[in-house]
Amino acid sequence: MKTIKAFFSIFLLAISTISCSGDDGANGADGTNGADGAPGTANVIYSAWMTAPAAVAETVDGTSGLSTSINAPELSADILAKGTILVYMSFGGGTYTLPYTSTAGGSVNTITAISSVQKIKLFRFKHAADGTTVSLPTTLNWRYILIPGGKAAATAKTAKLDYSKMSYEEVCSRFNIQP
Repeated sequence: MKTIKAFFSIFLLAISTISCSGDDGANGADGTNGADGAPGTANVIYSAWMTAPAAVAETVDGTSGLSTSINAPELSADILAKGTILVYMSFGGGTYTLPYTSTAGGSVNTITAISSVQKIKLFRFKHAADGTTVSLPTTLNWRYILIPGGKAAATAKTAKLDYSKMSYEEVCSRFNIQP
């Protein structure tokens, strides 16, 4: 037994005194960084441009206006809770982010989007509470972009972008979406 203990003591002493020098291995040269790839869609979902059914009179939160809905089958409860929903309207050669406020029919009015699971309600109301409404024509075109939520950002550099403040063209460019 003493022989085994003596052997292990000598063995441990020998191992602890042996060291490797930096010259024992070759260090490889650092590689060069490659070019960044094109931004991807990162699970972003977007619709084709579409028209909506004729609008009907409706009161939402005590505000009278006209509403219609478009189907958004990919719009899930998870996206509603954690993601970003962007809705755009196209008319007269321009594309506009909702909510969109203008003076039409002689009054200031707003078209907004109200999202729910698999549906987006388009609602137009006048700012003047005179009981009249401004039409919501079926000739308008609509498109939605759904950006699922991800991990919370750790730094200002990786902070979540506010896509609602970006132009339609900027959002399309960021996610490689054909306008």
